[in-house]
Amino acid sequence: MSVSYFTNSKGIKLAYVHTKACGEGVDLPAVVFLGGFKSDMSGTKALFLEERCRKAGQEYLRLDYTGHGQSEGEFVDGTIGEWLEDSREIMSHVVESSEVIVVGSSMGGWLALRLLIDSQVGAAQIRGVVGIAAAPDFTKDIEAQLTPEQCVILEKTGRIEEDNEYDDEPYIFTQSLLDDGRTQSLLDSSEAYKISAKLTLLQGKEDISVPWEKASRIKQVFDGPQTEIIFIDDGDHSLSRPEDLALLDVQITLMS
Repeated sequence: MSVSYFTNSKGIKLAYVHTKACGEGVDLPAVVFLGGFKSDMSGTKALFLEERCRKAGQEYLRLDYTGHGQSEGEFVDGTIGEWLEDSREIMSHVVESSEVIVVGSSMGGWLALRLLIDSQVGAAQIRGVVGIAAAPDFTKDIEAQLTPEQCVILEKTGRIEEDNEYDDEPYIFTQSLLDDGRTQSLLDSSEAYKISAKLTLLQGKEDISVPWEKASRIKQVFDGPQTEIIFIDDGDHSLSRPEDLALLDVQITLMS
C-alpha cells in the first residue's frame, strides 16, 4: 500500500497508510493501529493487521506519529499529548466508518486508552480497544527509577538516555516528555473511568518492559461491562509471534 501524508495542526506532515473497506467489510468497524514509543507503522503487528483487514474487506489505518517512521518532525521534541493529538487528527481526517476498533501497542495502548475515555474520535464511535502490552504512565515509571546521577543530568541537560534493547540507538527521555506524561497519566485516578466500549488487554507474563501487574491496574480504573485481560504465560513485550497474532486476530473478529 502507498503512503499518504496529512499535515497536522502544527504544520507537520504525518505519514499513514489507509485501506478502504470493500465487499462485506463495508459494514464492519474500521481498525486503527497505534504503535509504540519510537516504533513505526511498518512493524510486524501493523502489517499483519493490514493483511488481515484487507482479506476481510475491513477499513484499516496505520500511522506514524511526529518524529516516528516516515513522518516529519524530531522524535526528541515529541510528548505523549502531541502524539495523542497526531492520532486523533489523522483518525478524524481519514476514518470513514462510523465505528472504530483501536489497537494500541505499548505506548500506543496508552494513547488508545486516552481516546477510549472520550469514546469518540471525529465522527467515529469507539466500539472497542485492544491493548497489547499497554503502557499507560510509563513515563512516571521512568521517573521513579531515576538514579540521583540521572536526576542531575536531567536537570542540567533536560534529557537522559537509556539503553534500547530493540535498537542500537538509545532511548531519549526529555524533561518535556516526563512533565507531559504526568498530565496524561491515567492510573492514579481516584475514580474509575466509565466506559461502554469493549476493552481487551493482551499481556505477556514474561514482558520485561511492562510488568503484567499494570494490566490488572488498567482493568481496575476502566469500569466497563466488557473489560478483560488475557494473560499469555510465555509472552514477551512484543507479542508478535504467530500464536500471538492469531490471538489478536480473534479479538478483532469478536469486537467486529
